[in-house]
Amino acid sequence: MSRWRDLYCGEPRVDEVGRTVAVAGWVARRRDHGGLIFVDLRDHTGVVQLVVNPERSPEAAAAAHAIRSEFVVRASGEIAARASDAVNPNIATGAVEVQVDELEVVARSEPLPFQLDDDNVEEPLRLRYRYLDLRRERMQRNLRLSATVIRSIRDTMEAQGFIDVWTPTMTLGTPEGARDFLVPVRLQPGTFFALAQSPQLFKQTFMIGGLDRYYQIATCWRDEDLRADRQFEFRQLDLELAFPTREDVMDVLEQVVVASFEAVGRTPPERPFRRMPYAEAMLRYGSDKPDTRFGLEIQDATDVTRSSEFGVFKSADCVRFLVAPTAFSRAELQRLEEFAKEWGAKGLAYLVVDDSGEVRSPIAKFLSADELAAFAADPGSTVLFAADTQPMVERVLGALRTELGQRLELIDDERNDLFWVIDFPLFLRDDDTGNWTFVHHPFTSPLDGHEGLIESDPGSALSQHYDLIWNGWELGSGSIRIHRQEVQERVFRAMGMTDDEAQAKFGWFLEALQMGAPPHGGFALGIERFVALFAGEANIREIIPFPKTASGSDPLTGAPAATTQERLSELGIKLQTPPA
Repeated sequence: MSRWRDLYCGEPRVDEVGRTVAVAGWVARRRDHGGLIFVDLRDHTGVVQLVVNPERSPEAAAAAHAIRSEFVVRASGEIAARASDAVNPNIATGAVEVQVDELEVVARSEPLPFQLDDDNVEEPLRLRYRYLDLRRERMQRNLRLSATVIRSIRDTMEAQGFIDVWTPTMTLGTPEGARDFLVPVRLQPGTFFALAQSPQLFKQTFMIGGLDRYYQIATCWRDEDLRADRQFEFRQLDLELAFPTREDVMDVLEQVVVASFEAVGRTPPERPFRRMPYAEAMLRYGSDKPDTRFGLEIQDATDVTRSSEFGVFKSADCVRFLVAPTAFSRAELQRLEEFAKEWGAKGLAYLVVDDSGEVRSPIAKFLSADELAAFAADPGSTVLFAADTQPMVERVLGALRTELGQRLELIDDERNDLFWVIDFPLFLRDDDTGNWTFVHHPFTSPLDGHEGLIESDPGSALSQHYDLIWNGWELGSGSIRIHRQEVQERVFRAMGMTDDEAQAKFGWFLEALQMGAPPHGGFALGIERFVALFAGEANIREIIPFPKTASGSDPLTGAPAATTQERLSELGIKLQTPPA
């Protein structure tokens, strides 16, 4: 293999007994048995046991006395079978060992800030010493899993006739739902590039340019609050194709998903994946990315409560409820109410049905027989209500449903539910401005027959936007795009954008749409989210080599950091608050 090693540490087997080999790696463990010294040597493939016998090699024994955990060593010697009572069935090399003739210390290691086999190391410490954390089995497994998935994605895309084309990182900012990271330009002081939130307009331009089928594993940047499924920089499978239907794009992605499952040795989901309209998802689950591996479906009670004597129900725009399969105590109900308030609820009405079937609730006396019949639940359960505007009710009950699914351990972890959410609204009201804003992005085409609603009834217009959901995580979004300039301008106007503003932000693209743009559509699949689900990780930081913390910092390098006044002056930048 090289002068350093003939085999990886995880490769020696019984059929190679008698062979003289060299191996190299990190010392995982050293045990001195009063003469014989045993060393577990590790690399990315596994562990092999070295046996250093002073009678066989006094020089190797002398070197072995000096080594410690995480020293890098090279050893050469003969592969030997272990005694039958010394076989370790838990590792692939457990039936053999290497009888060492030569042992070389290649690099020494200082005492470690944490032990690599400790599963309870706090994340800030792991990230500060990420180069050590990367040696651990968990990170090795996750990063190699990621490589396997990406290789499968590339193979599948190439097999479907897509070509890999690079797009620029620095561009003109476009509204895609998050803040841009800005890059100052020294040659043009006072001007800025934006780091691309996605290659959205570039890939649409490829379709106008006749490339027909484009894809890329693209790096994207978004200045948004970090959480379990978000980072400042991330990768996505970005794709676009010309002359598609919505089903064509979905078929491409389903082939990618199935191939990825097969590549990692998992049973793939059956195709075609289920389609769920957005309105159905919001009604039944209170979420456009519902976890469907458990029940607790939300039910509507708006009509039955229109004449209710309970004023909260009667006056609310929307009343909905779900039934939890347990009779909660007062203390538990109080905690649930506090949770609901965190999501915007004014309170949390309830009906507790005890094991005898008796209903206890402060609101029961205000409910009619028809209402109580509509809310009937099995003994040993609790009916939980939200009454407010429809968006608020959806938000509160959607969050409460997910919380209860986890708290009551209702989720079937063995299931893999992949499905599409379709028929999203084209516009939603912006809570801050009251204006219409896009749901996906402003380049999404209305559903066929809904173009006339752009001006007359924007809130009723549906779009050709589709999301791919896996176990409550949105893997990505896509849409059929607007390919006619006049429709694109109408969408901008519906969002309150003047023609001059549209020209300033998108003039080059509006011009391109006038030059013969074919119908086109595409998708962006979040690589880190996709791989995290394969790895069984709840946070995408566990499958990113060098992630940022929740505060947006990098403990390893110390970034972000202040710069010099000289550099700021060169870029034409003046800070309102000078660096400390």
